[in-house]
Amino acid sequence: MMQQFYPQVQHSYRFELNKDMHFSAAHFIPNEDAGKCQMMHGHTYYINVTIGGNKLDSSGFLIDFKIIKDLIHKKYDHSVLNDHPEFQTNFPTTERLAEQISQSIQIVLQTRINQPVCLQVIVRETPTSYVVYRPEHEDAL
Repeated sequence: MMQQFYPQVQHSYRFELNKDMHFSAAHFIPNEDAGKCQMMHGHTYYINVTIGGNKLDSSGFLIDFKIIKDLIHKKYDHSVLNDHPEFQTNFPTTERLAEQISQSIQIVLQTRINQPVCLQVIVRETPTSYVVYRPEHEDAL
């Protein structure tokens, strides 16, 4: 994977974890405003996830990198995004994909004793286009 530099999210957590990963998936946006994207097509999506926290778990991790990768890669790699339940009422735009990835990660993080939080998800759809999603966290600053 090519090394990328992404916008940083401001926070006051002691620890910040970043995980880069990629997966291939197809999608279509069934809306006339989507132009060519109305037709089924695929991307190799590059993802960056930023997680913050003040406490480490008993292994010394905010969370193991592998847990984050498996959560996203196993779910979306070589799939049609439109077929996933979370996209049945919302078209799988890059913005919505970033939001869904953040929500999926946060659900897992909430089960952790050290309570890390997902601060930012970046989804790169093409070499020149990406979306940054930052969930609202009142205690992040």
